[in-house]
Amino acid sequence: MAKKKTASKKKNKTTKDVDWKDVARLMLTSRAMDDKEENELVPNKEVLYQFSARGHELGQILLGKLLTNKHDSASAYYRSRPLLLTLGLSEEDAMAAPMGKSGGYSDGRDIGVVCNKPDADGPKVLPMAGDVGSQYTPAIGWAQGIEYRKNVLKEKEYEKAISVILGGDGSVATNGFWSALTIATTQNLPVLFYIEDNGYGISVTSEYQTPGGKISNNLQSFNNLKIYDGDGTDPEEAASLLEESVDYVRGRKGPALIRLTVPRLNGHSYQDNQAYKDEKLIEKEKENDPLEKLKAYMVPDQITEKTWKNWEKKAKDTIEEAAEAALNRPQPDTSQTEKFAFAEDEIQTIGGLVAEGHDFPESSEEAKPEKQRINIVEAIRRTLKYELETNPKLMVFGEDVGMKGGVHAATMDLQSEFGEDRVFDTSLSEEGIIGRAVGLAYSGLMPVAEIQFRKYADPATEQLNNCGTTRWRTANRFAAPIVVRMPGGFAKCGDPWHSMSNEVFFTHAIGWQVAMPSNAEDAVGLLRSAMRSNNPTVFFEHRNLLDAKYARKPYPGDDFIVPFGKAKKLREGEELTIVTWGAMCERSEAAVEELGVSADVLDLRTLMPWDKEAVLDSIRRTNRCLIVHEDNKTAGFGAEIAAVLVREAFTYLDAPVERITMPDIPVPYNVNLMNSVLPTTDKIAGKIEELLSF
Repeated sequence: MAKKKTASKKKNKTTKDVDWKDVARLMLTSRAMDDKEENELVPNKEVLYQFSARGHELGQILLGKLLTNKHDSASAYYRSRPLLLTLGLSEEDAMAAPMGKSGGYSDGRDIGVVCNKPDADGPKVLPMAGDVGSQYTPAIGWAQGIEYRKNVLKEKEYEKAISVILGGDGSVATNGFWSALTIATTQNLPVLFYIEDNGYGISVTSEYQTPGGKISNNLQSFNNLKIYDGDGTDPEEAASLLEESVDYVRGRKGPALIRLTVPRLNGHSYQDNQAYKDEKLIEKEKENDPLEKLKAYMVPDQITEKTWKNWEKKAKDTIEEAAEAALNRPQPDTSQTEKFAFAEDEIQTIGGLVAEGHDFPESSEEAKPEKQRINIVEAIRRTLKYELETNPKLMVFGEDVGMKGGVHAATMDLQSEFGEDRVFDTSLSEEGIIGRAVGLAYSGLMPVAEIQFRKYADPATEQLNNCGTTRWRTANRFAAPIVVRMPGGFAKCGDPWHSMSNEVFFTHAIGWQVAMPSNAEDAVGLLRSAMRSNNPTVFFEHRNLLDAKYARKPYPGDDFIVPFGKAKKLREGEELTIVTWGAMCERSEAAVEELGVSADVLDLRTLMPWDKEAVLDSIRRTNRCLIVHEDNKTAGFGAEIAAVLVREAFTYLDAPVERITMPDIPVPYNVNLMNSVLPTTDKIAGKIEELLSF
C-alpha cells in the first residue's frame, strides 16, 4: 500500500542545507520575467503567448537544485520556466524564446515556454509539449533507460540517476499520467511524479480532475508508491518534502509522488482574466504567495529588508538587460524553416544511436539468398534476432511479445534467448508503449515497439505525432529514432478493428518514415534499415502477407538492407505503369499476368519517402498510370501520387491517372462483403483494360 508523508514544521538538516539566497535570486528573477512580459512585452505584442509561473516558483527551484546527476532528467510542461532557470537556462534565452527570436531551444519554432535542455554534462530537460499529460510516458522511458544502462550495459554513472515528471493537477486526469503511473509502479522505476496543485485546470476545478480534488488521497491503494503531500508555498516544508522524496527515489526504494499545493496567481495564460474565480479566492491566493513567504522566512533572520530590496532591483535590472538583448536578436532565418523534419548531416545532441556514435555492422543492398524460402513472420523474427545479437542497445517490446512471442509469432523465442530486460511485455496502453519508446530513444537506446494492429495505435496518436516533430520543434537538439512495428490490413476476413490499413495517416505525420514491405526479402532489408536509421519509422506488416505464398522469399543475409525511398520494379513493360504497395502487389501482378499485357509494376516499398523519380521515369515510357492501394480513396496516398503526376508528368500522359482503392468505409467482417469492396485482381484487370482503350 502507498504510504503518505507530510513534513514537520521544525527546522531540520534539509532546510539548513538549502542555499536560500540563490533560491531567492531565482524566484525574483522568474517573477521579474513574468512582470516584464505581462506589463510590457505582451501588451506591445513582442510576446504572443504568455504562461505565468507566478506562484509555482518555489517548489520548482528547490526541485531543480536537487537534480545533480548528469543523467537525471526532468519532463516538464509549459509552466516550468523556474525549473529551467535553476538548471542553468540563461535569462536571455528564457526571454528570447517567447518573443520567437533566433537561438534558444527551438529557434523560434515552438511556443516560448515549451522548453528543452540537452546538456551533455548536466541534467536533461526532455522536450516539452503543448498538450497536457504527454510529458509523462517519455519520462518513464528515460527512467527505464537509466535502469537498462546501469544493469544491462553496466554503466556505473547511471547508478543514482532519476527521472522527474512535472505536471499540474489537471494533468492527473490524462491517459499519460495513469499509463506512466502503472508502468513506474509495476516496474519499480526511479521516477518522481511532481504534481503542482493550484486547484484549477484553466477554469475547471480539481474536483473535476480527480475525485475529491486531491490525487495524493486517491493513490493510497497503489502498491510500490511513496506519497508525499504538503504546502508548496512554505519554504521549510517544501524543501524538506522535496529532499526526502528525491532521496527516496535516488536510493532505489521505488517510485514516489509528491503533491505540493500552490496558488496560480495569474490566469492560465495572459488572455485568461480568471472571471470564474470570486474576489475572495483571488485575495486568498495573493496572501499565499510563496515569494512573500520566502521573504518573511529570510527577513530579518537571514538578511535585512534592504538586502531583499537590493535583490529585487538586481533581478529587475538583469531582466531588463536580458529583454533588451533578446529584443535585439535577429529573427530566425526563414531559409532554414524546413530543415530538420528528418535527420540531416548535423547530428542531434540527444537521442538515438547515431548521436552516441554507435557503430553498426557492415551492410549491403546486395541480397545473398539462402536456398529455403521463408515467410514474412520468420523474416522479421530473424532480423530482430540478428540486431539483438549485434546491438546491445536494442530492445523489443509490446503487449504479448514475450513468452507468447507476439500475436503473430514474430517475436517467438526472443525473450528466452535475450532475457526480459531486452524483450519484454507491456501493459495494455499504446500511449505507454509509444511514449516509453520515445524516452528510451532519448536515453540513447534503440526501441522496437509493437502495436498489435494498426487500429490500436489510435490511443498513441499524441505520442506518435510528438515523436515525429521532436527534431523540428527542438531545432535538431533532440530526436527520438524509434521503430514501431504495426500489423494491419485485411486477412482471412476483415473487420473495422483489426483490418484497418490507413497508412496515409503516417505519411501525413511529420518526421515519420513509413515502410510497407510486400515480401520477406524486403521485410528483412527495410526492418534492418529502420533499426539503423536516425529517424522514427512505422514498419507496416500486412496481415494477409505474413504467411502468404506470394510473399515467401529466401532470407537475404544478415547484412542486407533496403534503402528507404527506393521502389522495386516487379515487372517491366511498355503499355502502362501500375504503382502499388503492400498486399496489392500480388493482385496487381496477377491482373497483368491474367491479361497478358506489357506493364511496369512498381512496388514503392516505402511511402515516406516515396520514389517519385522511379514513377516518373516509368510513366515517361508508358504514358499511362494506374495506382492501386488498399487504403480508403479520399485523401489516400494514391491521391498524393496522382497530384504529383498531374504536375510533373502531365505532358507524357495519354490517359487520366486512375486509382483503384477501398471505398470510404471500414473493412467489413463478412468475407463476401469484404471482397466486394477490396481491390481484387478482376477489378484491377478491368481498370487496366479501360486505361489501355482510352
